[in-house]
Amino acid sequence: MARAWVFGENIDTDMLAPGQFMKFGIAEIARHCLAAVNPGFAAAVHPGDIVVGGRNFGMGSSREQAPQALRHLGVAAVIAPSFGGIFYRNAINLGLAALVCPEIGSIAQDDDLAVDPAAGRILNRSRGIEIPCEPVPGHLMALLQAGGLLAYLEARLARAPQAPGSAR
Repeated sequence: MARAWVFGENIDTDMLAPGQFMKFGIAEIARHCLAAVNPGFAAAVHPGDIVVGGRNFGMGSSREQAPQALRHLGVAAVIAPSFGGIFYRNAINLGLAALVCPEIGSIAQDDDLAVDPAAGRILNRSRGIEIPCEPVPGHLMALLQAGGLLAYLEARLARAPQAPGSAR
């Protein structure tokens, strides 16, 4: 089961990765993820769960710890009608699926969801409905499937032919 965690509009990066914890490692930052709007979230979220946000999810600063905290907690995807641009790209670069989905109104807290980023589909198994989203483009799906930008680049470098006499 992929449980839906529903949040409102304008969830900013400070709510995801609170500034007062930025001097600590990602495990400590993640323990406080979204505590300002749901104090029990970090302790109760399970690997594979889905965060559903309102408009402007991830707006604010460029701190990559915001999507990193969600990844650390095991969140499989974030769905929202719109994202802060830097958050969206940081999420993809860290291997966290972010789906633009204007029609999230039919998703309620604790609904059981299945997400298909490549097809741009969410199946709400609790309600028996399919919700269309914007498909994640192929070049970004390659990053997600690799586990993020660094893993993608490492795999590409490992497959690249070496020039004669070069050391790697």
